[in-house]
Amino acid sequence: VPGVPYTLRVLQEGYNHPHPDGTFRADGTVTLVAGGPVTALVDTGGPWGQRRLLGHLAELGVSPRDVTHVVCTHGHSDHVGNVNLFPEATLVMGYDVCHGAGYYVPNGLAEGRPYVLDPGHLEVVATPGHTLGHVSLVVKATSLGTVVVAGDLFEAEEDEEEWRALSEDPEKQERSRRRVVAMADVIVPGHGPPFRVFREQGDIQGSWGKKEEEDATTGD
Repeated sequence: VPGVPYTLRVLQEGYNHPHPDGTFRADGTVTLVAGGPVTALVDTGGPWGQRRLLGHLAELGVSPRDVTHVVCTHGHSDHVGNVNLFPEATLVMGYDVCHGAGYYVPNGLAEGRPYVLDPGHLEVVATPGHTLGHVSLVVKATSLGTVVVAGDLFEAEEDEEEWRALSEDPEKQERSRRRVVAMADVIVPGHGPPFRVFREQGDIQGSWGKKEEEDATTGD
């Protein structure tokens, strides 16, 4: 998804394939946002995909040293498995923000305030529910409008039959989902392809932190 100044690229589309014996095979979506002063990687996939991730970055001419920020939406293994590849990047892991060698900085994510990476363009917002410290990256002013890289806040576009069973707090996740749907034109979920958000005529796009949002519908 091109934009000014940031272009968003899905390097790896996440998936979740259940098996009859109750096990499942899964990996998380990995997204690169670049073009401005910030080069952000959102989630890193599982450790089994290290070479694949490095290969995707190399194809774009991006080295691990070029990545200024790694945003891990939450701490599950299929989302944080390769953070060690980016030791020089600022790491946002849930509500923790760490610069350099273990230097943690205060932020307002736990209180519901965004952590701004580039004013007017990129910010991390708290989206609790799937895990209590879950976050998402908001990318503004793309060619398709506002894109929210949402981790497992949304498993996939058609996830109504599954997301609650995977949630630490379904009530909080429901509120977070409604807020994101109210602000996003495109959502990048944790285990499926990106999807567009369409609103009924007259719907009002909600602002972050608002308790009640206008209803919105999703579709291809």
